[in-house]
Amino acid sequence: MAKDTVEILIEGGSATPGPPLGPAIGPFGINMMQVVEEINKKSADFEGMKVPVKIIIDSDTKNFEIEIGTPPTTALIMDELKIEKGSQDPGLDKVADLSVEQSLKIARMKFDTLLANDYKHGAKEVMGTCVSMGITVDGKDPREAQKAVDSGEYDSILLE
Repeated sequence: MAKDTVEILIEGGSATPGPPLGPAIGPFGINMMQVVEEINKKSADFEGMKVPVKIIIDSDTKNFEIEIGTPPTTALIMDELKIEKGSQDPGLDKVADLSVEQSLKIARMKFDTLLANDYKHGAKEVMGTCVSMGITVDGKDPREAQKAVDSGEYDSILLE
């Protein structure tokens, strides 16, 4: 049972049978439209962002499996806030403000790759990323927001 793996970067929700996907998996003789449909279904949440896609192909049976990676947390934060980049001087220059709800949304998208074992701690991990990007959380320094999470201030949002 031979397995081949094709790894490729694709814009979320908009894979097509053309390049780069077509030429990469064409030689394996698997159903191209099924692959495209499954990638688009699994990557729809990341529309407009490049996501790593892994296609695992069983060359004997022509069955395949699709795994979608997630963009880096910084990319998800920038997409959520509609900003081009983080601050050049995060200590002084704040470029945007992330709400606690938005940090939870990003934590849910990244949950499989975070170290946290629940969404509350996942949201804190996302807030930690904001420190180096010059982004405030709920109008506060991200570290203050993390302390507020620890004290239960945001439990109504984070423990839905």
